[in-house]
Amino acid sequence: MSTSTPDLFLGLISGTSADGIDAALVRFHGPAGGEDTRCELVRGHTFAWPEDLRAQLIALGQGAAIDSIDALGTLDVRLAEHFAGAAQGLLAMADVPAEAVRAIGSHGQTVRHRPAGAAFDGAFPFTLQLGDAHVIAELTGIATVADFRRRDVAAGGHGAPLLPALHHALLHAADEDRAVLNLGGIANFTLLPANGPVRGFDTGPANALMDAWCLRHTGRDFDADGAFARRGRCDQALLGRLLEEPWFALPPPKSTGREVFHLDWVAARLTGAESPADVQATLLELTARTVAGALRAHQPQTRRVLVCGGGVHNAALMQALAANLPGMLVESTAAHGLDPDFVEAMGFAWLARQCLAGLPGNLPSVSGARGPRVLGVVHPA
Repeated sequence: MSTSTPDLFLGLISGTSADGIDAALVRFHGPAGGEDTRCELVRGHTFAWPEDLRAQLIALGQGAAIDSIDALGTLDVRLAEHFAGAAQGLLAMADVPAEAVRAIGSHGQTVRHRPAGAAFDGAFPFTLQLGDAHVIAELTGIATVADFRRRDVAAGGHGAPLLPALHHALLHAADEDRAVLNLGGIANFTLLPANGPVRGFDTGPANALMDAWCLRHTGRDFDADGAFARRGRCDQALLGRLLEEPWFALPPPKSTGREVFHLDWVAARLTGAESPADVQATLLELTARTVAGALRAHQPQTRRVLVCGGGVHNAALMQALAANLPGMLVESTAAHGLDPDFVEAMGFAWLARQCLAGLPGNLPSVSGARGPRVLGVVHPA
């Protein structure tokens, strides 16, 4: 492939918060795997789930059972139709024909995540994402790469985080130690030392708990700008009980999701005397405190924290992070040319490109896998 030939790929993901499908049309320059590879966001958009479907996804993520194999198969196809619709909608917005896109990289929707060494450790570790890629390829007419996590889990890894390799390619600096913080439903770090191996891991809850608590007590899907949290104060006793969760003490590699951090987990630690706003403020501080503690433990010399994901728009959370990370500059990835809302979706476009080139998509130093692996399964157009 000529370094002068741009490639168009489309990335799709619905994350732990299940607040919608993030779709990103991405143009790459330079050969896949090359040190001079660059990418740009051509167009990004978030397509909301129907309310009934979102409620079902959140319940499944928190461990609810599905009624039957028929129900599972139906959900797999229904989700795929929405992912395909998001891809088609984005291409219409960008006025780009389907035949101009080399491939779609679709993460799908995680409904179970049980890697080795997780809180629900068992003899048969697995991770499961829904959104049948055969359906996406059929409806869009575009080759679709999906099922990115299971190969890493099969190789003994956590299947997460999957984007540190992209973060390194786009945001590494030779003159300072950096960390990329994704504030999605779950918070996770990519540690980018000026010199040394890339590392990455989940740190605990971020938007998933705050959004769920806000919805329950205000009827709003999320706490815009942290206004609900600002009405309360952090309950130090409750915070202490939340921080006693054993998962926080696990060493990397580690990953988590709604299977650990959900509203029943919060409720089990309440006395019943807390005000809803105080609980919201405490959940916000829990995110800031666990993020800061993880960074101090694993890369205390960090000078710059680059934040992406929906949490970057929560001013109260960003202020709490800065207060818990004195001496470090906390800023959005937008300051470095990456739209914070679509970094993850861009990452799955990048992973699809890696897959088609036969190149690894994981970093064993991050996931704990036995070695580099090509991630994803190709479903031809």
